[in-house]
Amino acid sequence: MADLDGRVERSSAAPHGADCPLMQRIPVKLALNPYNVVIGSGSLQSLGEELLRTDRPAPRKVLVVSNPDVAAPYGETCLKSLRESGYEPELLVIEAGEDQKHLDTVSRIHDAAHRLRLERGSLMVALGGGVVGDMTGFAAATWLRGIAVVQVPTTLLAMVDAAIGGKTGVNHPGGKNLIGAFHQPKLVLIDPLTLNTLPAREFRAGMAEVIKYGVIGDPELFALLENIETLSDASGLGEQNLQTILERSTQAKAEVVAADEREGGRRAILNYGHTFGHVVENLTGYGTWLHGEAVASGMVAVGELAVLRGDWSRLDADRQRRLVRKCGLPAIWPALAQDAVLDTLQGDKKVQDGRVRFVIPSTIGSVHIASDVSSEEIRSCLDCLS
Repeated sequence: MADLDGRVERSSAAPHGADCPLMQRIPVKLALNPYNVVIGSGSLQSLGEELLRTDRPAPRKVLVVSNPDVAAPYGETCLKSLRESGYEPELLVIEAGEDQKHLDTVSRIHDAAHRLRLERGSLMVALGGGVVGDMTGFAAATWLRGIAVVQVPTTLLAMVDAAIGGKTGVNHPGGKNLIGAFHQPKLVLIDPLTLNTLPAREFRAGMAEVIKYGVIGDPELFALLENIETLSDASGLGEQNLQTILERSTQAKAEVVAADEREGGRRAILNYGHTFGHVVENLTGYGTWLHGEAVASGMVAVGELAVLRGDWSRLDADRQRRLVRKCGLPAIWPALAQDAVLDTLQGDKKVQDGRVRFVIPSTIGSVHIASDVSSEEIRSCLDCLS
């Protein structure tokens, strides 16, 4: 899916002649609101300059939302870059675990926007992982009926998935991300150096989404991962492999989003592993399993379902399971009551006419959507996993 033969623009020129790291710009080619995903080591120092490329006249007021673990090492760098480019930024630090991803936290962001008198020409910047990005994006989508948002992801999972595509929202007791809106960012800026302070468990969780891109459409990426000796931490990958993974993953996400902005068709393949994964997050209690850990377990589970249905080979299912384990991710299914699993599946956002839609693998690099999976098939799958 992600062929890097010229579709990634490389540029080192800064708008005002300032020193600037080499940037890779991957376009998200939406009809109405296209934007770039900018990747470059040290690029956080150039956030203000990058914004000026697409943001003239520049809005004066910016609300930067982050969490304590990210704000401490990177908050001042972000604010300094914005100030030097003529913005007036203010930092709001929120708690951002999955258990904080609810409307009360979004209200804190709204309160800050009101206190700072953000106008329709103002913007918000999400500096953090997927939880910060989802909540800040949703707050921006709903403040004054929508103001601009910039995503600056600092976790691998957010870099390759959550920050791109405009999905925003919060959890509801009945399910994950049931409250939300589509709100595309003005810019996504990825600085791989921020992964240096990312806990190893969080990095491994992000690798689940990278594996996903290999299964749904990029067999070359999947093979690359199989051939890398260490996948469980950024330092083991090496700079070039990390850069390749970021570029291929973001290119894949950008292509799918551009083809189907609001998940009316093709974009649904990005939910590979997520249908079962959301069940794990819900029934174990949000925050017990990281999102990527749950997705990894969900990919293994749907892989077994595909084998049972005759849609996928045992060989490919085993390749996927080995790669999940190689990343230090759970290749197991937790002990969950089958009735509770089936009930939770019915509350999934992707249910249509009472039928759960699964993204089913056919080969490494190809998947399809199935709406005919029976409860008996799901129970048989869960029996195999237990």
